[in-house]
Amino acid sequence: PPPTPLADVLLGLDIGTTAVKAVVLDPAGGLRGSASRAHDHASPAPAHSEADPADWLLGALATTGEACSAAGIPPSAIEAVGVAGCVPCLVVLDADDRPLRPALLYNDGRAGREIDELAAELGPEAVLARTGAGVTQQSIGPKLRWLARHEPDLMTRARRICGSYDWLTGALTGARYHERNWALESGLYDLRSGAFADDLLAAAGWPAARMGPIRDPGEVVGGISAELAAATGLRPGIPVVAGLADPVASAFGAGLRAHGDVLVKLGGSVDVLCASDRPLVDERLYLDAHPRPGLWLPNGCMASGGSAIRWFQRELAGGAPLADLDREAAAVPAGAEGLVILPYLLGEKTPLNDPLAGGAIVGLGLGHGRAHLFRALLESFGHGLRHHLDVLAEHGIAPTRARVTNGGASSALWKQAVADVTGLELEPVVDHPGSALGAAFAAGIGLGAFAAWDEIDRFVAIGEPVLPDPAARATHDHHHAIYLGLYRPLVPFFRALRGGAAP
Repeated sequence: PPPTPLADVLLGLDIGTTAVKAVVLDPAGGLRGSASRAHDHASPAPAHSEADPADWLLGALATTGEACSAAGIPPSAIEAVGVAGCVPCLVVLDADDRPLRPALLYNDGRAGREIDELAAELGPEAVLARTGAGVTQQSIGPKLRWLARHEPDLMTRARRICGSYDWLTGALTGARYHERNWALESGLYDLRSGAFADDLLAAAGWPAARMGPIRDPGEVVGGISAELAAATGLRPGIPVVAGLADPVASAFGAGLRAHGDVLVKLGGSVDVLCASDRPLVDERLYLDAHPRPGLWLPNGCMASGGSAIRWFQRELAGGAPLADLDREAAAVPAGAEGLVILPYLLGEKTPLNDPLAGGAIVGLGLGHGRAHLFRALLESFGHGLRHHLDVLAEHGIAPTRARVTNGGASSALWKQAVADVTGLELEPVVDHPGSALGAAFAAGIGLGAFAAWDEIDRFVAIGEPVLPDPAARATHDHHHAIYLGLYRPLVPFFRALRGGAAP
């Protein structure tokens, strides 16, 4: 007999830095299919990081059909769509809503001068208190000022700005809005009023009248246009919701739903997100809003992680398989026999916010080999995560439950090192589909397929927990104190090595 038709089947799209991913979610039966399409991102000049929004749309068009095919359904069976994406990106649009240039990504660092100017003019502490975001590399205001200074002709034609997933949702529906977490991470949003701040926009050189309404995740913002329906096979008019910032979608999609829940992401960078019952304003952390009303997601991101491990594998281990490096390092005692590494190989984002920070190996001796170095590198990310937990503890927030995802979660040794250094009992999320699941669930909220955000737990599978080794605790406590003490004395040397004045 023919298969029973699926009810309320949902599509989630996620715009990542390097790929667009799509998943098909059946509210009754879970994930049914997925697809991914890579795209380029460019660095046309030092510190520049850009992507072409047209590639995001092409990826969404392709992966929609591929995910539906993998699920065994036609695209016309989809009932609602949600979009997640990297944040905070800056897309600049003309009067016809066409991108005027490649998008500036969240890690674009061209606006150093403009960051310093705006911090001096506005006062970084005042901006942080008002917006929950410091004046940093991620802020939208400095990027707008940079564009006005360096691309003035383009900016005279600009009529709208938005983020990555807001742009794609607009391309699907014609809707013009800003999702709340893009607004929150932009540095242009006032926490008290819940709206964009006219004076902060004016300082950035952008008219407040050109900002759209702020929408919340799960709120229906429009329907699939006839043009995009024809291109995808989706039915015209099906609802599309205001989506989610990808760190929010990833955390929510891993089951973070109560105060004290923590997610550790062992990806190309190492991230930590914590659910909180209040907004936590601290320059050492970022702040996002959880889709569940009343919850927030203070979070941090180390600049490196898997990228540093791949560097070690390529440059210091002759391309040895990671499984071999793990096996060798597992035979080394906790603490790598007196080695501590600062893993700031790309500078450091939170909690230091120092793009000039550098890596350091401390305690190196002739008795150490690559296994010791590799173990110390893995443990260094545990110390970086524990540094973030130290900041949370200053605000009275202690982890009550911790989950771990991303590619690094496939390494038993890396997970164990993080558990040992931080003291967290880590629950691995099995086959985590990433932010696209959160986007699909948000579509289900908008459609009414789910009654509450807590129902995400139905789609989260947890593996065997990784328990911290109590025998290693004293060693890691000792090394953590050393780790925390190393950075500050090295700051003048980091700057001197990067062309600054002598220390």
